[in-house]
Amino acid sequence: MKRAILLYNNQAGKGHASDKVEKIVGIFVKHGYQVTPRPIVFGENPFDGYEDVDLAVVAGGDGTVNYIVNKMKEKELNLTLGVLPAGTANDFAGALGMSRNVYKAAEQIAQGEVEKIDCGVVEQVNGNGEKLYFVNIFSFGIFTTTSQHTSDEMKHKLGRLAYGITGMHDLKNMHGIPLSITTDDESFYYPTLMALIFNGETAGRFRLARQSSIRDGMFDCLFLRKRNGFISAINMIAYLIGIKPKAVKFVRTKTLTLVTPLNEDTDVDGQNGGRFPLRATCLAGELNIVCPKKVKN
Repeated sequence: MKRAILLYNNQAGKGHASDKVEKIVGIFVKHGYQVTPRPIVFGENPFDGYEDVDLAVVAGGDGTVNYIVNKMKEKELNLTLGVLPAGTANDFAGALGMSRNVYKAAEQIAQGEVEKIDCGVVEQVNGNGEKLYFVNIFSFGIFTTTSQHTSDEMKHKLGRLAYGITGMHDLKNMHGIPLSITTDDESFYYPTLMALIFNGETAGRFRLARQSSIRDGMFDCLFLRKRNGFISAINMIAYLIGIKPKAVKFVRTKTLTLVTPLNEDTDVDGQNGGRFPLRATCLAGELNIVCPKKVKN
């Protein structure tokens, strides 16, 4: 019998993950798995004693998946993962093609196919060697650390609207970031208001990087040039409706080095993303993840 571990975050989404555990376990048992459910205790490694399971199923949002991937990498494991969308936005689960219903998603995993999925990693240039892995997005600038500043209580009560409310407070801290950027093909200076480096395909379920894919071995990067607040907002709105303003620079690259003299906060999948100068690398096919079985024509 195949061994699986179900790692669930009781604080994710509406905070009711534990209420669904029994039914989720039953779905995997029906498909021949022996399942051990474990609530995630942040600060501990959930793989202690479970280094050789056949499948690790993660129930939570993007931040939870980020935590599990980093803890797996910390132990130098290469386990097969399944992702149940139990968070607020669930961007990575959406990119995998998972149903938003956790029970249907559990069926998709139990009957799915393992695919090689890209993963990003951020590390400080000339730093201590610490690596921060991310599955969906690495970002900095206005609104990009909103997830870190949004309480679980607000998320539970308001869902994605909570991010919008917190983001409005971030407007008062709006400032430009003098940024030197080096990609696979070029180096340039760009005074930046916001930077989004996508491994995944959406942010808050909005497809901002329209060509982005978790299977192409490349980052899709958006840099919003610093102008005054009103013009910057107009430029971003224009981009969202399909216009390509000159103030939004788009870059596709596998590696990215970012340097600024500012002590700027950064974000990976809603978690702290480290300090500049930073290097980001797209690791093609780094993760083994169960995806829904493709329908044959």
